[in-house]
Amino acid sequence: MVDITHKNTTLRTAVAQAVVKVSKPETIEAIKNDTVPKGHVFAMSKAAGLLGVKRTPDILPDCHPLPIEFTGVEYEINGLEISVIFTVKTIYKTGVEVEAMHGASVVALNMYDMLKPIDKGIEIHAIKLLNKKGGKSDFKDRFRKDLTAAVVVCSDTISAGHKEDKAGKAIIKKLEESGVKISEYVIIPDEKDIIQQKAKNYQEQGIDMVIYTGGTGLSGRDVTPEALLPILDRRIPGIEEAIRGYGQERTPFSMLSRSVAGTISDTLVLALPGSTNGAKESMDAIFPGVLHSFRILKGARHD
Repeated sequence: MVDITHKNTTLRTAVAQAVVKVSKPETIEAIKNDTVPKGHVFAMSKAAGLLGVKRTPDILPDCHPLPIEFTGVEYEINGLEISVIFTVKTIYKTGVEVEAMHGASVVALNMYDMLKPIDKGIEIHAIKLLNKKGGKSDFKDRFRKDLTAAVVVCSDTISAGHKEDKAGKAIIKKLEESGVKISEYVIIPDEKDIIQQKAKNYQEQGIDMVIYTGGTGLSGRDVTPEALLPILDRRIPGIEEAIRGYGQERTPFSMLSRSVAGTISDTLVLALPGSTNGAKESMDAIFPGVLHSFRILKGARHD
């Protein structure tokens, strides 16, 4: 199966359709009047669909097992056609499009099975996804396209040339995937004055984001939070909580990180862990969703 461990849990909704077409008006009347020999067609087919949607990963090998938290089945009769509208909701890391289409298919098949004794000309067609919501693709086009960022690596060893930077490059990769232009990438030692001055300079230049990596741990030289907190106009605790919460689900040591998020005027400032995995996971936790902040800070312009 596809690896979804890096994804965030969100509300996912999918609505699918299947159309059952009968060959004569008498079949529709039998359904409405509940005179079909095998029983109540709509009620029994709905029950079959509820059972079927829960078994989707047992039938389709690449589908992830996931919690089905809502299932709704509606019927629309139009002449000789009965549209099955099947809705599935979950709060999970991946969508429920296949589950919705599978559920609609099972409902239609059960209707076929119940109606075939009285109608030999039944057809099933138009099984398709009507719409879906939730997940990264539902939000990716809502962000400004003119954002800039500066990436600052805080590390004595890297700035001295004793170690290669990988965390900063992981941050840059995620920013570029999110459509953010990199204005500057710099490596500095763990010095409070330099850390502060970089943030102030970038804000004065009008750069939208300043992202630090490194110096958020517990060693004596980890001073990035101490440098940034006094110059922030406002903290954004939700971003910090999202970073640590996402990380804690993947390693028990994320609770030790002192990641910081806040603003200087309308510039967003983030201080992320210095390890490659810590930086990458922190970016996965909050991007691209964090870009929504600029619809408030700078307006909703998209060009």
